[in-house]
Amino acid sequence: MKFNKKYKLIDLTQEIYQEMPSDIGSQKTFIMINQTHKQNMKVTGSTTLGFSARNLLISERVATHSIAPSAFDSKGQSIDNMSLKNFYGSGMCINVSHKRHPNLIEVEDVKNSLLNHRLELIKGDILLLYTGHYNRTYPVYGYSGLKAKHTGLSYECAEYLAANGIVNIGIDSPSIDVFPNNTEESAYLVFAKYNITFTLNLCNLNELQGSRFLYFGLPLKIRNGTGSPVRAVALTDKNYY
Repeated sequence: MKFNKKYKLIDLTQEIYQEMPSDIGSQKTFIMINQTHKQNMKVTGSTTLGFSARNLLISERVATHSIAPSAFDSKGQSIDNMSLKNFYGSGMCINVSHKRHPNLIEVEDVKNSLLNHRLELIKGDILLLYTGHYNRTYPVYGYSGLKAKHTGLSYECAEYLAANGIVNIGIDSPSIDVFPNNTEESAYLVFAKYNITFTLNLCNLNELQGSRFLYFGLPLKIRNGTGSPVRAVALTDKNYY
């Protein structure tokens, strides 16, 4: 079987670059030259081969990333202790782009979208939510920060999804909540309760809405990490469409 003829790989990951959009209170991204090819050749004495390298100063939670429960719960699991089953496996994407700030995505919105797409929740699934926020605003039209106007999950909806066995909820915006959020009824509390993850700042979800696929978004193994950048991709069957 010719693998590339049967399957298509869709990149769901935002770039990491200096001056990229950053979340409120997060470390801004800085990229510095560590050494150039010529500098390395001078050190090694080589006249034919030199190595270039850059240094990155970034947050654990930058660009497309998954968040560990330890980020908002001192007793929650850190990213290096979470099961990898939270970061790869059976995935699906639903369209909830009709919900706009400040309205939240509710249980009925998810149920209706699943019905429209003829999909159902299965324990162990990874659910991606296409809100259209990335397509409308990235990078300079209020994508992130205090001026960001994106939707998010209600507490009840997050509880519904977690109780139905969803292990990772991904979204094409910088938060699973609406800012400023009600901290007493934040969806973040649900993720801490169930010790599961969610993935932020996805892109290209418009290419996946209404479909099932294999999802991969593996985090770096950062000791005691509160989160990690991921290279999120979807492996789709070309015959599915």
